[in-house]
Amino acid sequence: MTIVVDTNVLVSGLLNPRGAPGRIVDLIVAGDAGLVVDDRILDEYSEVLGRPEFGFDGKDVDTLLAAVEATAVHVRCVPLAARLPDPDDEPFLEAALAAKADALVTGNLRHFPADLRSGVAVFGPVEFLARLIV
Repeated sequence: MTIVVDTNVLVSGLLNPRGAPGRIVDLIVAGDAGLVVDDRILDEYSEVLGRPEFGFDGKDVDTLLAAVEATAVHVRCVPLAARLPDPDDEPFLEAALAAKADALVTGNLRHFPADLRSGVAVFGPVEFLARLIV
């Protein structure tokens, strides 16, 4: 299974490891879900996880990012035909399309309107995990 994970899911997963986003981070780290990234996504992960307001330990962030960079599927993306409400989210949908990912997991479903998803399955963390169990 290949997935694209919005940065907000990683942040939430690190803030609350016992919640649904934390379980998704665990799936990625354990290699049970193939994470899809491009350079823009990696840059965003690094920038956001390094923000002082989250208080993440720098070594923990570096370890996570090194694991992501080493194990993730790196793709080359094509720009979307239509703009998303938040252009900063476009790399995530573009990566999902490039990899033909099984899902894009985000905490901001409204940023990915159904009519602009180009067939990509987009789920919130709880819904994504529920679909894995079924």
